Amino acid sequence: METLLIAVTVIIILIFSVIIHENAHGLAALAMGDQTAKKAGRLSLNPLKHVDPFGSVILPVIFLFAFGMVFGYAKPVPVNPRYFKDQRKGMMLTSLAGPFSNFLMAAMGSVLLAQGLLVSIKFILGAFIFINVLLGVFNLIPIPPLDGSKILEGVLPRAWLTGYYKFENIVERYFMIIMILIIVLRPGILSNVLFSVIKPILRLLGVESIV
Repeated sequence: METLLIAVTVIIILIFSVIIHENAHGLAALAMGDQTAKKAGRLSLNPLKHVDPFGSVILPVIFLFAFGMVFGYAKPVPVNPRYFKDQRKGMMLTSLAGPFSNFLMAAMGSVLLAQGLLVSIKFILGAFIFINVLLGVFNLIPIPPLDGSKILEGVLPRAWLTGYYKFENIVERYFMIIMILIIVLRPGILSNVLFSVIKPILRLLGVESIV
């Protein structure tokens, strides 16, 4: 029963966090002139607008019980860079908004955690901070279709872009297969890389000993 409760808590936190993440993308795009997400009704906290049944619920549950780690995704918010004055800069800032929202939520959770709350509340806040730091760091990896790839695209020399777009198309096509194979066959590789970055951030936020 306790394991089930933990799983439900983690899934709820994950869904909420990816909803905020996707809204951040849409709001950043809107601020720079792109109303695509707004017109599609995606600037909403309604989970039904964002949740992907497999990626947001089934996959995280499978990975949580099978590998002891959280992995999932939501429907990406539609963005049309043609509405940006500077398309590369606009996409870079729009992509950066998602991870930034996760780090901001983690920081807010850390402030609440410092208030000396009940142990059960501390666990929930600790999980909230951990998941948001994980989402922020993971999405900054510069591999398509993660946000980090669009940030990288925004700073690459223009002469490199043709080759980069070819690489992007290939990797995006097989990304989920590659990720699942890595996590299933060699889970230590991804977790070691992520945790080498995540642990110092969690320590800074006062969470390392809780999660």
